[in-house]
Amino acid sequence: MKGIFSGPDDDGIASALEAAGVDLRRVDGVATRPALEEAGVHEADLLVLTDVSQATAIPIARDLNGELRVVVYTTDSLPEYVRGMDVLKVDPRLLDAETVASELVEG
Repeated sequence: MKGIFSGPDDDGIASALEAAGVDLRRVDGVATRPALEEAGVHEADLLVLTDVSQATAIPIARDLNGELRVVVYTTDSLPEYVRGMDVLKVDPRLLDAETVASELVEG
């Protein structure tokens, strides 16, 4: 599985995904279209964000790869403009990073 990660990894989701075998590319800074393309969005299976201020990356990534699974792993609320999109929003206070990574990879 190939994934793209953007945002801080305070709750360890990026590390957990890598430990679960995900080939994870990290986007430093703002997840713009060029940054997502450089990270391999066209071939990616998964986009994980931990900062809702990066939510503009969701419609951009979906435009580039309609099969992309999007996960937002944060305690913050999603912006209104992405709420109607197929986005899995997970609160790290409810599910730890290892559990989320395992479910994304195995199930």
